[in-house]
Amino acid sequence: MAALPEVQSAVQHIVELAAEQGMVLRLLGGLAVRLHSPSANHRSLARQYADFDFVLADRRTDRLAAAVAKLGYVPNQSFNLLNGDRRLLFYDERGERQIDVFVNEFHMCHSIPITADRLALEPVTVPLAELLLTKMQIVQLNEKDVRDLCALVLDHSFGDGDDDMFNLPYITSLCARDWGLWKTITINAQKVRDFADAYDLEGGQKLTITERLDVLRNTLDAAPKSLKWKARDRIGERVQWYDLPEEVQRG
Repeated sequence: MAALPEVQSAVQHIVELAAEQGMVLRLLGGLAVRLHSPSANHRSLARQYADFDFVLADRRTDRLAAAVAKLGYVPNQSFNLLNGDRRLLFYDERGERQIDVFVNEFHMCHSIPITADRLALEPVTVPLAELLLTKMQIVQLNEKDVRDLCALVLDHSFGDGDDDMFNLPYITSLCARDWGLWKTITINAQKVRDFADAYDLEGGQKLTITERLDVLRNTLDAAPKSLKWKARDRIGERVQWYDLPEEVQRG
C-alpha cells in the first residue's frame, strides 16, 4: 500500500491532467475523506485506501481516457462501452489500483447531482456536502463507510456555506425533493450514531457526532417538502426507494 503523500501526489497529478484538457475532475470516496478529516487517522477510524474514486463534470470522456492513459491506466473496455456516458473504470498496469469515474452525476443507491460550479469550490475533492451525501446515500453501510462518516462529522459542522463545513441548505434542498434520499440519509444518521458508540472515541467526540447528526436530521425533517416528496411519502417503505449497485468485475 502506497504511503499517503504518494497517493495524494498521484491524485493531484490526475486532477491536473484533466484540467489541462479543460475538464473538472474531483476526488470523492474514502481518500477524499482522509484529505479533509484529520480524525480519519484516529486509531479507531483509520483504514486503508486501495482505489481512486472521481467525478467528472464533463461529457468528453474520451479526453479523460487519453489523460489517464498517460499515467499507465488501462480502461475496462466492456464496462466503459456500455456505461461510458455515466461511469468509467480504469486500472493501473499492475492491476493493483482501480480508478472509478462518475460522469456528471453520482449514482449508486441514489443520485447526487454533480455540477462544474459546485466542483470548482474545491481544488482536488468534491465539496464537503457532496462528500457527505455520497457516503450517506449508501443503503448497506459497511464498517469503512461508518468510519469515514464518523471522521467527517467529527471534523466538520453543518452551516450555511461550503467553507470547511457541510452546506446544510444545499443538502436540505436535495432531500426535500427526493423522498428516497431523505429516507436513506435519516436512517443512516441514526446508524452512524449507534455505531459511533462501538469505537474507542472520547466521550466528547461521540457527543459531537451525535449533536451534529441531530442537527442534520432535525433540519431535514423540518424543511418544507415538494409535492412529489409528499406523494412518495404516502407510499412509504411499501415500495423500495433505492438501488443496489452491482459489483463490477474487472475486465
